[in-house]
Amino acid sequence: MQVLLTGGAGYIGSHTALCLLNAGHQVVALDNLNNSSPEALRRVEELTGKKAPLIVGDCTNEATVTSVFEQYKIDAVIHFAGLKAVGESVVKPLDYYQNNLDATMTLCRVMPKFGCKVLVFSSSATVYGTNQEMPLREDFPTGCTNPYGWTKWISERILTDVAHADPTRSFVLLRYFNPIGAHESGRIGEDPTGIPNNLMPYICQVASGKLDHLRVFGNDYPTKDGTGERDYIHVMDLAEGHLAAIEFAAKHEGVEIFNLGTGIPYSVLDIVRAFEQANGLKIPYEITPRRPGDIAVCYADPKRARDTLHWQAKRDLTTMCHDAWNWQKHNPQGYGK
Repeated sequence: MQVLLTGGAGYIGSHTALCLLNAGHQVVALDNLNNSSPEALRRVEELTGKKAPLIVGDCTNEATVTSVFEQYKIDAVIHFAGLKAVGESVVKPLDYYQNNLDATMTLCRVMPKFGCKVLVFSSSATVYGTNQEMPLREDFPTGCTNPYGWTKWISERILTDVAHADPTRSFVLLRYFNPIGAHESGRIGEDPTGIPNNLMPYICQVASGKLDHLRVFGNDYPTKDGTGERDYIHVMDLAEGHLAAIEFAAKHEGVEIFNLGTGIPYSVLDIVRAFEQANGLKIPYEITPRRPGDIAVCYADPKRARDTLHWQAKRDLTTMCHDAWNWQKHNPQGYGK
């Protein structure tokens, strides 16, 4: 298949591009480079020996998306593109609703004009809201605590309604948990702009000396060590989940929802200790007050993906920590943008 990756130059997009190319598929990336780098795809080409063409443009623009479909015979779409900072979404809700929902609707309008009916959507565990029962299953109640999460929830609703209106469409909605790590080569990885919002790149920047210490938000949660517990998944396992999802979607019709996680909760301090042990480094940290909206525990029940997609996460926490640092130490300035 020739697969269009919106946001294909980003962290998860570039790792998925590599995975698809190695599996024999072709990829085309559409990315506005707002929070990504063309260097990521250049390195994907270097690692695979295959072309990964990049069109610089915005998938909220119908003319731009149409031109991509006119230029390439697109068989399927994996839709990564979107604004993704939870805190920023609270400050700029209109930007998030307009950008993220317009991108989804634009793809839904353009794809059928070119006979393309297969789409995998990058959703999020944030759609589970403040569910207290764990592990989280796909049939649990949904709801969100911030505009970013609502854009994922509403996009899921849009895609579900579109597929119901045209039963020949095939949409797979993937609810990610917490992707970390990097490709084992150390050539592609996570390159956040400014101070990282996520735990692992923050730890890596402390390890490299770019930041003085890690801030741990709260140690009074009802968990084994008082710090929040999350489901961390290696980005290459996540990429392989997309490969399984797109190949499944190409053979089925309708809408399916899958969690992509390990099913294992790790605390913030578990991650710190695992990183120290995997890399022989010390990570200084301080305990600070909880962040508003954070919950104590969040982890997946990945059984449905295992049973239906025949996919499961394979890489352990030590590998996640080793690969994240391998990327950081060889690319202290990221992609150098």
